[in-house]
Formats: sequence, structure tokens, C-alpha cells
Amino acid sequence: MPDTTSPSAVRPYRSARRAEQARQTRTAVVAAAREVFAERGWAGAGVRDIAARASVSVETVYAAVGRKPALFAAAYDGALVGDDEPVALVERPEFRAVGEGRTLAERAAAAAELIAAINGRTVRLLLALREGAASEPELAERLVSDDANRRLDTGRGLALVLGRPPRRQQTDLLWALAGAEVYDALVNRSGWTAAAYRAWLTKTIIDLNDQE
Repeated sequence: MPDTTSPSAVRPYRSARRAEQARQTRTAVVAAAREVFAERGWAGAGVRDIAARASVSVETVYAAVGRKPALFAAAYDGALVGDDEPVALVERPEFRAVGEGRTLAERAAAAAELIAAINGRTVRLLLALREGAASEPELAERLVSDDANRRLDTGRGLALVLGRPPRRQQTDLLWALAGAEVYDALVNRSGWTAAAYRAWLTKTIIDLNDQE
């Protein structure tokens, strides 16, 4: 019996399948990059190491994501928001949720939980970024832009928590105290539990409201 399948009907299916395979490969490469950069830092992480972790060839890594700076950017961006979807942090439900509590304490606790989760995912990558920025102009530029963006997001989040625009000093203090470096010092190097860190940050945010 002759095959009556239309070639035009087959092509979209094959194209969709190839696109899904490409997406899965990219996801695996980015996840591997995230692990390797976090474990070994910038200098210790090689593209071959990432390819081996993802069980693909070096050529596949380059084709799926790009060079080492692009690999790092994809790894860090995904760690920041918790997945590889191209949705900015401030547009996500968990960010908007920091303004939904009935009391300041509830909103501060939600903000502290979000910040703790982000820092837990990104702290090792941020250390790798700072290491790489010393020798890679592309990473140095990223470090500056990330700091500026985090300051903006801190102000937006604090406005949701306080229910009003924060003063510049309030934003500056939270931007400094809620950074991954402080998380690293308290949790990773001083042995604080995640719960203790969240409780401290919640109180810190509440106290900012009194600094009029």
C-alpha cells in the first residue's frame, strides 16, 4: 500500500522533535556548567569538564550554548531564578509574593525566604564570577551590571515589603546585607543554619522600616 503521508506534514513533526532535542541538550549542558563552575570556580572549570559532566562532546557544548563566558552566563541566570525559563525575577510570582502578606512581619519573612533561596543557589557561582572578573573583561562588565540590577531589584522588593517606596539608605543597607557574600560568611563559613539566616534577615528587614 503506498505511503500517503504528506511530506509537508512530516516536516513540522521532525522540526518540533529536533527543537525539543536541542532544548534538552541545552538544559543538560547548562545544568552541567552550573555544577562545574560552582564546584571548581572560574579558572578550574573547563569546557571539556562541562561536556563530560553533560555526557556530550565539546562541539555540542559550543553549539548548544557557546563559549565559556556564555556558559557561565546561562548557568548563573538559571541559578538566580531557579530554572532556565527566560522570565525575569521581578516578573515571577515568588517576587510579587513578598508584598502579599497582611503584616510587615509576614512580608519580611517572605522576602527573607526568597533572598535565602537565591543566595543558596548563586553564592558559589558569584564567587566564581568575582574570580573570573579579575582576568576576563566580559565577566568584569557582568559583575558591574549584576550589582546594579540587584540594587534595583532590592529597591523594588523592599517597596513591596514596606508598602511604600524605600529611602535610598534603606535600599543600600538591604542591598549590602542581603548579598551572597554575607550569606557565604554566615552560612557557609560561620555555620549558621538556613533557618537562623532567614530569621536574622527577616528581623533586619523589619528593622529597616524603623529607620526613618
